[in-house]
Amino acid sequence: MSRYTEEEQIALIKGWWQRNGMPLMLGVALAVAIIVGWQMWQKHQADRAAQLSATYQQLLQLTFTDEQIGLDEAHGLLTRLEELSADSAYTQYGRMTLARVAVEHERLEDAALQLRKVVEKPANEVLAELALQRLARVLVIQGQEQQALDLLNEAAIDSYQPAREELRGDIQLLLGQNEQALESYRRAATGAAGSPILQMKIDDLAGKDS
Repeated sequence: MSRYTEEEQIALIKGWWQRNGMPLMLGVALAVAIIVGWQMWQKHQADRAAQLSATYQQLLQLTFTDEQIGLDEAHGLLTRLEELSADSAYTQYGRMTLARVAVEHERLEDAALQLRKVVEKPANEVLAELALQRLARVLVIQGQEQQALDLLNEAAIDSYQPAREELRGDIQLLLGQNEQALESYRRAATGAAGSPILQMKIDDLAGKDS
């Protein structure tokens, strides 16, 4: 049998509630808010990822199917990607797509600008390497061969080293640095899967040195 009367038990409950009720309710409210907020954030992230993917696919379809595509149309879709997430891989691939369109329109400064944005803050190392090599090619077209070579001196991931060394050799050849070009081609060949064109370059330069 309880040693408290009903009135005393009610008074004890009221006292406990006065001391602990507000913190308890706040704790429950905070927990609910965290759960709801997390679910909303996940939904927002999923929605944004879906929009990024759809916009990038639209940009790809536009640039690969419309031979008369203009830079304004491509810029519009890239702007949409940047608004959704400026640093996402989708946006950076979009910049590289726009760079390709710019080169086709002989807008080399525009192409270089987009590629530099990727090189300076890449979403991943593969994007960094691809953008860097494409930027080097644009610089060569602009007559900035030495700047292109300097760019290629930055660290490379191993799987892309052969392509980078072959590009380096091509640029050195343009500068009349035949011996250095031959060395670059040979380094490319040690990591490549036996490209016939690369071998022709090596044979041609080796024949000139003999």
